[in-house]
Amino acid sequence: MQQTSTPDPAPPGPPAFPDFVAARGRHLLKTAYLLTRGDSHLAEDLVQETLSRLYVRWGRISGLDNPASYAQTVLANTFLTYRRRRSSTERTTHEFPDMAVSDIDPTLRVALLQALAEAPPKDRAVLVLRFWEDRTVAQTAAALDMSEAAVRTRSHRALGRMRELLGSTLTEHDAAPAADRTAKPAAAPTTKAVLGHAH
Repeated sequence: MQQTSTPDPAPPGPPAFPDFVAARGRHLLKTAYLLTRGDSHLAEDLVQETLSRLYVRWGRISGLDNPASYAQTVLANTFLTYRRRRSSTERTTHEFPDMAVSDIDPTLRVALLQALAEAPPKDRAVLVLRFWEDRTVAQTAAALDMSEAAVRTRSHRALGRMRELLGSTLTEHDAAPAADRTAKPAAAPTTKAVLGHAH
């Protein structure tokens, strides 16, 4: 008797929008907290606006190689657009998102988050993309529509200000992209580690 072969299963299709929101919504909110200096109400508004923008174009966005990265780019630019529209100062809070990080002094993490909050909005966006999102200089420049030189300048200036505020806790190791970093002593946590990198 001739046996019929079982067809190979079809490759998985793009994620449905509700599945994407369930998988990435919490991370988007954590990023928004960092961008807005811990303003939970504004962070939620920015995430809602970002998701709304993604939803109306989800048919195209879902086919991208990395919809999650695209969503973070939309969030960062939504934040910067908001800051350009508003002349009022942001509300600052000491309640930052709960980002569990092992072997990191909680006092140090809070101090770094507060130092991040003092950075101007564009500098803050650069730092969040570079260290929280682990983007390269080129990727950050493309996401924020600025030159690579501007990204390097803003990153260097903001990290320098953080080091002034925090002393020698942050090392020069922080200024290099993740791919270029070499091994570091465990006692010298990097910006990314203290922020609590969590994908």
